[in-house]
Amino acid sequence: MKILKTMSCAQQDYIRAHNRHHRFIRYSRLAVLVIFLAVWEICANLQIIDSFFFSSPSRVASCFMSMVRDKSLFTHIGVTLLETVASFLLVTLLSLAAATLLWYSKKLSEILEPYLVVLNSLPKSALAPLLIVWLGTGINTIIVAGISVAVFGAIISLYTGFMQVDPEKLKLIATLGGTRRDTFSKVVLPACVPNILSNMKVNIGLALVGVIIGEFLAARRGLGYLIIYGSQVFS
Repeated sequence: MKILKTMSCAQQDYIRAHNRHHRFIRYSRLAVLVIFLAVWEICANLQIIDSFFFSSPSRVASCFMSMVRDKSLFTHIGVTLLETVASFLLVTLLSLAAATLLWYSKKLSEILEPYLVVLNSLPKSALAPLLIVWLGTGINTIIVAGISVAVFGAIISLYTGFMQVDPEKLKLIATLGGTRRDTFSKVVLPACVPNILSNMKVNIGLALVGVIIGEFLAARRGLGYLIIYGSQVFS
């Protein structure tokens, strides 16, 4: 209240309008979800859609609660979460190391760039059976599948960000007698922090996708296994 008293009427009106806008957005999102679930449930109950194939919110909730009671859901979530985090951390470390190496060596970047583009364009789901042949079934295969989905795109993105740093700053460091290492650690890397964070946001989702793909083919636990099992038994 004290803060509102020190504000002008225009400022108070703006804050109220801002709060009203956000409340409207929040309630509208909730309303869209409720309406969608209600229409889905009604259509399933009236047999407008086949509940055997499309299920219904009530059946989904019942299945969810049964898995919560027997604690199997938490086991599957935990396994997938562990594999995703491991894949994400390895992707981050490998992509940073590879992009740094490419930045340090222009010849190496010119040699490897077309191969990175080709590897990034490969359908990663097609690699999963090969990974099973090479590594067998187990957590290692799933983690490698998660890495393969994100790592090549992450290397290209980070390297591109490193190369787009302001050249005037690079010249300044060189003029002052800075080494290549100084240039990278004091100019390139700090300037690319937003790009690195943005890249990490994308990679966490891609790592999850890769892990799920791996679990489709080489797991007995995890959310990917649950999806395949559910599609087979229509549960």
